[in-house]
Amino acid sequence: MDLGFHIPVFDIDGGPTAIAGELAAVGKAAEAAGATWLSFMDHFFQIEPTGLPAEANMLEGYTSLGYLAAHTTSVDLGLLVTGVTYRHPGLLAKIVTTLDILSGGRAVLGIGAAWFEREHRGLGVPYPALAERFERLEESLQICNQMWDPADNGPFEGTHYQLAETLCSPQPINRPKVSIGGGGERKTLRLVAQYGDACNLFGSSPDDVAHKLDVLRRHCDDLGRDYDTIRKTILANNPRPEPDTLDEFVTHMADYAELGIDTAIITPTTGAPASWIDAMSPAVPKLAELGR
Repeated sequence: MDLGFHIPVFDIDGGPTAIAGELAAVGKAAEAAGATWLSFMDHFFQIEPTGLPAEANMLEGYTSLGYLAAHTTSVDLGLLVTGVTYRHPGLLAKIVTTLDILSGGRAVLGIGAAWFEREHRGLGVPYPALAERFERLEESLQICNQMWDPADNGPFEGTHYQLAETLCSPQPINRPKVSIGGGGERKTLRLVAQYGDACNLFGSSPDDVAHKLDVLRRHCDDLGRDYDTIRKTILANNPRPEPDTLDEFVTHMADYAELGIDTAIITPTTGAPASWIDAMSPAVPKLAELGR
């Protein structure tokens, strides 16, 4: 099992002028630890699950990933997860392609149906009903696939999006893997089976995750997709690990490793996330032994 880090909090010790330096240190610490994944959220207001108010600091995700691309060399970079409503899918494909080029081929497209109504309304972003957001998500996945096909620069005609050309030059160095976030059994996991290279689930409990993976396997069977080609990741925050509970965290992850989870992603919520990552780094070799 691999370890990844997800950074949801930008209330950094020292205030806004310290954020850039701390994020550079986060990239260095994650790679020194041997992490395989580093991500931000795709939000414009802070969200309640962090325990902070909406007014807390929040940075735009893809700009932040571009900054980290210059301060890292090996770790995969993505958002957990891109809200489908925030960017036109043709532009999103171009943004992710740019990240891939500038990072040397390390971009991952994490994407989901979006949910935080307050920031949509607050910033004037249309917030359609859930069914339409899922329709837009599927069309966005189709558009990204076409944008990343160098043999197909033709039009795309969907219900919600129409593109006269799907030209994307340069093409990505590595065609970005697509990680679809969420555990919705009827729609989300079906989209994973049809379009995803990876799924990201909440590590609520081993039993819950086992059930979601069973649903995913059934969708794969229905679509003729090889279940084993899909990478499985979890946000492992139940309970949230801390340096002083590191061994308990590793023990807790053993059940997930047995289910075939490839990566456990954990979230520092302190004002000094680079130091927190340093303190969690001994978990990396211990997790690597799980599932062998």
